This record gives sequence, structure tokens and C-alpha cells, in this order.
Amino acid sequence: MFSWINNCLFKMLWLDHFFNWFLYDFLNLSKVNRWINSLHFFLFDVSKIFILMSVLICLMGIIQSYLPPEKTKTILKHFNGIVGNILGACLGGITPFCSCSSIPIFIGFTAGGLPLGTTFSFLFASPMIDIASLILLASFMGMKISVSYIIVGLIFSVIAGLIIKNLNMEDQVADYIYDIHPIDKKSGHINFQERFLSGIKQVKEIITRVWIYILIGVGIGAIIHDWIPTYWIQNILGNKNPLSVILAVLIGAPMYSDVFGVIPIATALFSKGVPIGTLISFMMSVTMLSLPELIMLKKVLKNKLLFTFIFIGIIGIILIGLGFNFIL
Repeated sequence: MFSWINNCLFKMLWLDHFFNWFLYDFLNLSKVNRWINSLHFFLFDVSKIFILMSVLICLMGIIQSYLPPEKTKTILKHFNGIVGNILGACLGGITPFCSCSSIPIFIGFTAGGLPLGTTFSFLFASPMIDIASLILLASFMGMKISVSYIIVGLIFSVIAGLIIKNLNMEDQVADYIYDIHPIDKKSGHINFQERFLSGIKQVKEIITRVWIYILIGVGIGAIIHDWIPTYWIQNILGNKNPLSVILAVLIGAPMYSDVFGVIPIATALFSKGVPIGTLISFMMSVTMLSLPELIMLKKVLKNKLLFTFIFIGIIGIILIGLGFNFIL
């Protein structure tokens, strides 16, 4: 059951299979053509993101319609402080989303009134950690490294969310997200059709503002995904370079992949003698600081908060990588 939910609802393998059939069987395009593979990546990720965005934001809108403002405030009091950040990071850890797919959920949570620190703990953790990848990562690098990666990622996400919470930057979220409200009638006098239409309205409001950024971001990611050669990364990071951690972050950030996609690359680097800390920094930067994600976040966050997110991410990843290289 878990495997079915993970593959069908989260990773949407059925959608991937559909575009495989459409491009390679129906249109009879070449499977070895990198431009065609980039097109497949683009179609699949754009479709997945828009489906996730529509379903999740609509669902948040329906839930909001059941919760008048006073009830919402009462519930959210229990999510303040470190407990909320831990819950946000853990939720991110069990959802197998890439960086761009995590943004619609982040928007829905923020529009729903969840504390900013909690939503950012989710945003940091969701693309970087995937509990389902634990066994796969352990099969290549051992359980010790795999568990360490998960634990450190969760701790980092909690701390990063707490930092953003204490910076009081709620005004740095795009205004239109906070302006999205459920219907104003008392919840007891609203039928489900009205609640559903309220959710659809919220979906339309958000998509009309961010769709172009989604297309641009995934388009860049699709090109990068199939055109950056693995051997180029190996040649730079494979040597005993004292700046390997910093280079790993700079090289990994422009790339675009989920944790499952980056594990094979990390395995190849591991076999070439790249230090563990450098590998972890590379994996974290690829999954959490991808260029497509930052382009999409530009429409969701104002510049100050966006730069804060990038700064915390880069500094945190570098410190984690240096720490692992020092200890192991």
C-alpha cells in the first residue's frame, strides 16, 4: 500500500509512463536524443507540479472554509515554537517531492496560516530528505551514512525554520498569498459545492500569478538535467581539493533533481574517492537549492526572504559538509 501511494500519488509514475508512451511510442521519437529527453523531463515535471498545485491548494481552500479565523488561531497556537518546526521538517521528510514540487505545498500551508518557521522547515526538508530513499542510499554507501544524512537533514531543516521564524519576516512573503481567503459565510451554512468552488478560486488566483515562473524554472531544469555531464563533476570533486565542499555546493545548485535522481551521481562520485562530506553537500545543494526552484520562489518570496533562504541554505550545507569531512 505504501509503495502504491508513493509511486502513484506522490511520484506520479503513471504520468511518467504516459509521456514515455506519447513521445517514444506514439510519436516514435528517439530515446537517445538529449533534446527529446529534456522535452520528456519538461512535460512530466510541469504536469506533475500543476496537478500537485491544483489538488493541494484546492484542498487547503476547502479545509480553510471549515475553520473560521478564531478557530484557526486556536489550532495554530499548538504549532508555534520548535514543535511546529519539527513537525514541518518531519512532514517534509516523508513526502517524496522535488524542490519545485514542494513549492505548491509551501504556498498552500502559508496561505492557510501556518507559521512561517514551520512552512520553511518543510520547504528545506521536503526536497532534501526522503525516507523512502533511506534503503537505496544505504545499499550504496552503508546504513551509517544513510541514517546520518537523514538525521542531519532533519536537524538542519528545524534549525533553519527556527532562524527564519525569529527573523519575523512574514511581510516578506508575496502579498497575494496572504490575500487568498476562503469564502466569508459561516461554515455551518456552506454546502460542499460552495467549499469546493472556493478552493478552485484559490487555485486560479495562485496559478495565474506563478505559471510563467513554473514554465521557466522547469525549462531550465530540463536542459540542465540532460546536458551537464557526470564526468565533469567527477573530475572537479574527485581530487583531494580543500575547496571541494564549496565547489560541490556551487556545482550542485544549478542542477535539478530529486534525491532519487542524485543518488546515482553521488554513488559514482563515492566510487571515485570523493569525501563523504563533499558528497552530502553536493546532494543537499542539488535537491534543495536548484536554480529552477529559486526562479519559482522569486514569485512567492520577496527579495529579502529569498536571499535569506539562499544564504541559510548555502552556509548550512557548507558547514555540514565540512563537519562530515572532519569527523569521517
